[in-house]
Amino acid sequence: VQLQASGGGLVQAGGSLRVSCAASGRSFSTLIMGWFRQAPGKEREFVASISRGGSITEYGDSVKGRFTISRDSAKSTVYLQMNMLKPEDTAVYYCAAEQQYFSGTRNLAASYDYWGQGTLVTVSS
Repeated sequence: VQLQASGGGLVQAGGSLRVSCAASGRSFSTLIMGWFRQAPGKEREFVASISRGGSITEYGDSVKGRFTISRDSAKSTVYLQMNMLKPEDTAVYYCAAEQQYFSGTRNLAASYDYWGQGTLVTVSS
């Protein structure tokens, strides 16, 4: 599976941004998708995950109510809509995929087999 993330950039606090991740190489419907982020000097943090069919989502506590994960099977793409951004959301955002027939989500980085290259999101105060 190849994952290509895009959409990062600079945004002011309180603003919105959407990052995308296009998957190729495997049937998208077999992939659980997730987003993680890593800020300088910090460990990688779980952000969100979405089940193969898109009906189940899971979020990290720090982004609940502000971020929304979704997927478009026709485009083999997963999105992360980020609203009410805060300076502490500044990080490199990574998409990840796990090929799995389990109908659920994953919040552990070790569960994922494939990773994208990351896209930088910077939130200014």
